[in-house]
Amino acid sequence: MTNPYAERQDSLTTSQNMAERDAEIGFKKETVSKLLSSFFKEDKTRLGGDAVLLMTEMLKVFVQEAAVRSQKQAESEDCDQVDIEHFEKILPQLLLDF
Repeated sequence: MTNPYAERQDSLTTSQNMAERDAEIGFKKETVSKLLSSFFKEDKTRLGGDAVLLMTEMLKVFVQEAAVRSQKQAESEDCDQVDIEHFEKILPQLLLDF
């Protein structure tokens, strides 16, 4: 006899693993700060800590959304692997959405 709760437990474990992995993956605040600062026209312009945190989170969300949309595009074309062509197809709408 199979356990009807086994599949749900596996799903919860997978979600927990993904949440732990998401906590580890991200952009370094120093990298984002240097990237943003490189576009400032005046040396006097300063970047606040909250702005760096916000931009770091925006970049993380943008990259995750690009990955998900690229994967869906590949699946719609019956491909087992996501290629640059799948990313290129979703990029125009992704940029409009952000």
